[in-house]
Amino acid sequence: MLDLSSKSLGLWAGLGTAAFLGYCIYFDNRRRSHPDFRRKLREKRKANSKGASSSGPALPDFGDQEAVQRFFLQEVQLGEELLATGDIQNGVEHLSLAVAVCGQPHSLLSVLQQTLPPQIYHLLLQNLEVAQQRVRVHASSSLMSSLMRGQGAEERGASLEIEDVE
Repeated sequence: MLDLSSKSLGLWAGLGTAAFLGYCIYFDNRRRSHPDFRRKLREKRKANSKGASSSGPALPDFGDQEAVQRFFLQEVQLGEELLATGDIQNGVEHLSLAVAVCGQPHSLLSVLQQTLPPQIYHLLLQNLEVAQQRVRVHASSSLMSSLMRGQGAEERGASLEIEDVE
């Protein structure tokens, strides 16, 4: 029979751990020595730095009303959740983006004024100009790209409607 004393159990556990670490080191070395590893790592870092440079969430295509509505609802929900967890700055940022893309910003602002504490509401008003500017820039760039592609007047009209919300 096998004698499974604590000494032999510890020996087997140590051998298993050493084998696992050897396995990890071996395959990490193979991964790093692959010819494409450095190129892929540079591309990944470049993609991450581009994603980090654009602050906040990605804005929707303003030619697609459903995408704008989904974005609006998502931003309101995320803003409320962040405010509830105590992340005031990010919550206000998401709510200000929701107001900026909203079809009825004045009515939404009146609802938010009644439901939010005054200091948070004032912070929202301060961030609103930045959010509106960001939406205007994104809407005009998407309008220009649709004009360059030669898309129909219906889509250009939808982009203009979103831009006139202010």
